Amino acid sequence: MTNSGGGPMRPGTMRERNLAMLLGEVFAHEPVTRARLATLTGFTKTTVSNLVAVLAEAGLVRDGELVHEGERGRPGVAVAVNRDRAAGLGLEVNVDYLAACVLDLGRRVRYRHLVAADNRDQRPERIVTALARLAEQAVASAAAQGLDVVGASVALPGVFDRADALHAPNLGWSNVPMAGLLGAGLPSLRLPAEHDNEANLAALGELWFGAGRTLGDYLHVSGEIGIGAGIIVGGQVFRGARGFAGELGHVAVAPGGPPCPCGGRGCLERVAGQEAILAAAGLTGVTAGSAAGPRESISALVGLLESGDPTALDAVTAAGRSLGAALAAAVKLLDPDTVVLGGIFSPLAPWVRPEVEAALSAGALYGAVPAVVVSPLAGDAAVLGAAGSVIERVHADPALLLR
Repeated sequence: MTNSGGGPMRPGTMRERNLAMLLGEVFAHEPVTRARLATLTGFTKTTVSNLVAVLAEAGLVRDGELVHEGERGRPGVAVAVNRDRAAGLGLEVNVDYLAACVLDLGRRVRYRHLVAADNRDQRPERIVTALARLAEQAVASAAAQGLDVVGASVALPGVFDRADALHAPNLGWSNVPMAGLLGAGLPSLRLPAEHDNEANLAALGELWFGAGRTLGDYLHVSGEIGIGAGIIVGGQVFRGARGFAGELGHVAVAPGGPPCPCGGRGCLERVAGQEAILAAAGLTGVTAGSAAGPRESISALVGLLESGDPTALDAVTAAGRSLGAALAAAVKLLDPDTVVLGGIFSPLAPWVRPEVEAALSAGALYGAVPAVVVSPLAGDAAVLGAAGSVIERVHADPALLLR
């Protein structure tokens, strides 16, 4: 079990690097002939044929249609990505739900499932057992589609220290050895499972499946029971010296305010997190752990907002104002091109976004105001990012599947 904090392992031998380069060209240009691949990579045609054979053996590419390249000569057999063989599994643990997602090699969603559950103060072993059942269902569904799930990545609502122990205050967990628990509890797959903070994986999900590629350097806000921020700089997650970067939810915005499980008072997530907003809006019957589930809870809130309910409007406006204050401070430190509103702040954006934009404009240095955009992925970003990180590992080092 390895933490995904360092990103995908880069291939070390010449053969591994060549396989990664060739697979990258197939992804970029498919369907593409072996002759064209030789031109693109600078490899000999014999080398290309040998490497294609290795990738085909691993189930990563396949021969496809006949393709004419140029006006003369016979058509060549094209090489294409095999989207019906290898797949990656993303799993997510959050305070009020568990989720699973399977992506094929072409990053298409082939399975997705969310289970509402109150995970607060549950023993980690019990949660891992429930997560394993969800994983087994996902793997079985993938197998029924002819897909081989080669690896898994788990998004978790907390931070990892240098000993890779998880600290998740909203779950009531401290110093939990997640690597060992996940390694023993999850189904055995061809690649070792990885794990990471859910906000980091949500930011990567935005990069790979949302609008992230066009946003430059950005700060992705994940709003759930807790609030986290994933920071993307140069297409990579910025983690800080100890991996704690992005803990936006524990920025104090209400000094002397309600106590937080982290030990502080008046933290952003205590006044602008999901439970705080629902309670302020008078929706205490649909908070975490209820039969309604997290998505239904926010849908109920949106219904009140759209009907003009004054209590709900005041609650969400106040949350947006607090979020804007925290983001204004973060923007001064990080100077991102863009702020992305994700998680619950995506469906609440019509009411939250104006407050955030006003705070960023009021606190701007020399007129430098980042754009504020709404994530199209909402609450799915983290589990998509987790599954996507498995696919990225395979893209970066296809030889992993041969070892």
